[in-house]
Amino acid sequence: MKRSNKTRAIGTGAAMAAAIAVMAWAIPAQAAEPTFPVGSRIGLVPPAGMTPSSMFMGFEDRDKNAAILLATFPADAFAQLDKSMVPDALKKQGLDIKKREAIELGVGRGFLLSGRQSINGRQFRKFMLVAAAGKVTALVTVQVPDPDKTYTDQAVRGALATIAIREVPDTERLSLLPFTIGDLAGFRVEDVLPGRALTLVDGQPANEQRSRNSNAKESTDQNADSPGRPIDARFLIAVLPGGPAELKDADQFARTAFEQIGGIKDVHIQDAEPLRIGGQPGYETLANATDPQGSELRVVQWLRFGSGAYLQMVGIARASVWQDVFARLRKVRDSIAPK
Repeated sequence: MKRSNKTRAIGTGAAMAAAIAVMAWAIPAQAAEPTFPVGSRIGLVPPAGMTPSSMFMGFEDRDKNAAILLATFPADAFAQLDKSMVPDALKKQGLDIKKREAIELGVGRGFLLSGRQSINGRQFRKFMLVAAAGKVTALVTVQVPDPDKTYTDQAVRGALATIAIREVPDTERLSLLPFTIGDLAGFRVEDVLPGRALTLVDGQPANEQRSRNSNAKESTDQNADSPGRPIDARFLIAVLPGGPAELKDADQFARTAFEQIGGIKDVHIQDAEPLRIGGQPGYETLANATDPQGSELRVVQWLRFGSGAYLQMVGIARASVWQDVFARLRKVRDSIAPK
């Protein structure tokens, strides 16, 4: 029987409406921007009800005991996690993994584990996303109560699909420290341990060095001044608990701290004496040393003592650049102030 034009029009209209509905579900009219917790390279659009945590890197809903934890690792960690994060291995950690699936994200490929875990007698649904995201490997762990109607599997998966990666501005990274630095003296920020420590470096960034080396003939000279050594100096600054019981014990305390510095050998102490740093009692130790390859190094350790804690500052540089580097290390040292 032949359909009327009116029937055909209704059928066509219904099909178009269905298609528009599908498109509206797949592509939101205005996608929300990912939220990045302070200092985090990973961000995402959290499910409604979760906000950035002040206790850890991620998001949380304290009332429901639900959380999303964010962590980054070097890019080459993905292969290792891909092999080790399997259901049988995680079962030994109390995780009952029901499913492991490969996924494709805007930041790169990855895999998602989903299952359950019992913690202190309470049941939780657990999701663990691992993604190869360019320069880093991203690990996102989601924990929500079971049962719970707010953080459904669909809501969690929707949030994980929005994962994004960024470069964290140095000012934001430095804001996570318990001290301020007024003058970086030309050093660049390499790493920050929130609430505890900072590593500064001097020299050409490794990625720029690799790019230059790819367009040049390899040098047969691999001495300390070779362009194959991109880092000229490092400066570690850390707040640590404790300190000498009395100032007369500062010499032994500084010696013990210096002996724990890693990556140096053949150490010869050149000078060790108390001094005041930033108006507080401190101690300076200067030494010659070598790195594991035998290249000559110069090392300085400054300790600044406070009430119940002390500031340890360790600068290590190649001997050929020490004169310039040492003056800049002192600029950084003298610009450090507690918050």
